[in-house]
Amino acid sequence: MPNIRTSHESDIPAITAIYRHHVLHGTGTFEIDPPNEQDMTARRADVLSRGLPYLVAEGDDGRILGFSYANWFKPRPAYRFSAEDSIYVADSARGQGVGRLLLQALCDQAQAAGVRKLLAVIGDSANAGSIGVHRAAGFSEIGVMRSMGWKFDRWLDIVLMEKTLGEGDTTAPVDKA
Repeated sequence: MPNIRTSHESDIPAITAIYRHHVLHGTGTFEIDPPNEQDMTARRADVLSRGLPYLVAEGDDGRILGFSYANWFKPRPAYRFSAEDSIYVADSARGQGVGRLLLQALCDQAQAAGVRKLLAVIGDSANAGSIGVHRAAGFSEIGVMRSMGWKFDRWLDIVLMEKTLGEGDTTAPVDKA
């Protein structure tokens, strides 16, 4: 059973390698050119500076099996209680429940950070793994945006899913600022 923990800067090489594989071989991200370790370090620092979670799944052998993070859905202040999740699992760890564990921990930590709505913006409507793990975690599909990205010589859709965290919109949020 992997250990889900807060990421460390020393995890960046593994995080970069996992994401590189998804950029080059997958449609879950519409990024075309894999970012380098410096880029991934900056991205992680940006998420953490916002008080949002950036997690890794660590195997018994210390190997990083996947990572997840939440970031604000939009930069405008009115969106400050809505975040988007991102989850990437090492190809060798797919189908072993790593994504499910990362998503559950991410939901818990995002809620603790004050997030009331977590969104999944899933690349490729044929991405059954990501859609399935989100559905199993209580996300509901709210729409499909057709032909939003061009990758691997084909048009790709985006599937939008959402999950209410904590009290959702039943009460006014409390700013932690």
